[in-house]
Amino acid sequence: MHHDLIDGVPVIWTETPGPLEATLMFGCGLQDETFRTLGVTHLVEHLAMSTLPRLHFEHNASVSLTLTDFTCTGRPEQVVDFLARVCTALTDLPLERIEKEAGVLAAEGSGAADPVTAELLSIRYGTQGLGLASFNGPGADRIPQDAVRDTVARHFHAGNAVLALTGPPPQDLRLPLAPGPRTTRTPHPAARTTRSSWHRADVPGPGLLFSCDLNDQTMLLAAHVLSQRLTDTVRHEHGLSYDVGGSAVFVGPGRGERSIQLDVREGQEKRVAELLWQEALRLATEEPTEAELAEEREGAREFLTDPRTADLEVAERAADLLLGETHLDAQTKLALQAEVTPAQVREAFAAAMETALLLVPCEVEQLLLARPDGSALPAGGCSERSSLPAGSQYRPPLLARARSGAARKVRLVVNADGAWWQDEEGRIHGFPYTEVVGVEVHEAGRILQGLGNCFVPVAPELFSGLGPAIATIDAAVPEALRYPVSALRATG
Repeated sequence: MHHDLIDGVPVIWTETPGPLEATLMFGCGLQDETFRTLGVTHLVEHLAMSTLPRLHFEHNASVSLTLTDFTCTGRPEQVVDFLARVCTALTDLPLERIEKEAGVLAAEGSGAADPVTAELLSIRYGTQGLGLASFNGPGADRIPQDAVRDTVARHFHAGNAVLALTGPPPQDLRLPLAPGPRTTRTPHPAARTTRSSWHRADVPGPGLLFSCDLNDQTMLLAAHVLSQRLTDTVRHEHGLSYDVGGSAVFVGPGRGERSIQLDVREGQEKRVAELLWQEALRLATEEPTEAELAEEREGAREFLTDPRTADLEVAERAADLLLGETHLDAQTKLALQAEVTPAQVREAFAAAMETALLLVPCEVEQLLLARPDGSALPAGGCSERSSLPAGSQYRPPLLARARSGAARKVRLVVNADGAWWQDEEGRIHGFPYTEVVGVEVHEAGRILQGLGNCFVPVAPELFSGLGPAIATIDAAVPEALRYPVSALRATG
């Protein structure tokens, strides 16, 4: 692995067969946004790429939870031209194209994580940082232009970039980015949900999330053993699922989240969720076999020593440099894995299970599961309140209450401190104004989004006589957090 410095940008490269591959990384992603500016990094990426002419070689750009990448593969002169054009665009974005690129983003509709992992992150962290992964936000056409300028100034400069190459840098390679100091990433917000619990959401299948150090090779082996056991049980033995997937999410140096998610045959959501938890519980209480660990070590060796993964190694090293994470090369990983014992796997996974979040599709109404210590696994929710607070109370329209017994349970309370509501099932949702991260403004209503992955619909179709409530909310919530309904949202 080789290191250079070009125009203030670190360049990490290794020689591999084939055309030259380049990845220009910036240390910013979805986790660096707020609910109010959600999508701004993706908009910056689109604006930069919109300046490129038609190119007849492979190129792309993407925004993940933690990084923004501009990539290309081609002859050295093509790589040089692509990188120069991208860097130049980032110093002078075509802001007049914001409206058009906002529409393109709405059509693209991509996410920074798979839907199950995204929802689990939102449960863990709330509507901030990595927890923004499951939200659409106000809409790309509601991102303030000042937020675009600020994002470029803070993140898209030479001090916050690294270039990864699969060959030596061409002699005429230039990276004309604006100068900037080495960026110090703000520590990620603390988790709001740290104890094991189960949750329901509109997701395609069950998933499990647990906190750990991503460099911990014991936990990596544990995750692989669990995935293989689930494949054997849920897919091969019961025929209830096709795919067992997994994700690793960087939170900070020495901090991360690992997720496991399964697709599911229709009508079998509850059974697959139970099998997922059952296998996780077994790994936390019983040691894996030596044969299981040997199988996973061999799989890791095959992958990490394959010459075709050299491009992944150089990209990982570049990402670790940007994120401030300790980099482990392939040989170090394999050496650490060779020392792991079955007892260590069980102990490490048992500790991680204390943080485990189990997510199930909405079709699953109830689960009766236990933690490793035998206590009941509790159901999670967005509010710990068991009753509505005092304050001005609003009810559904009289006709709705006459037609539906469930509607008669629904209440909205707005007071000087915040807004809360009770749904048809009697559950309480809400938060103080200090936790409001966005307010969608409707002609005769408001939708409040809270920090704790929760919302309050102050809507005339749900509640009567909302004039005083809206006045109270508008007086309490800063204007910068209010925005009109996106014009890109589908209606009708």
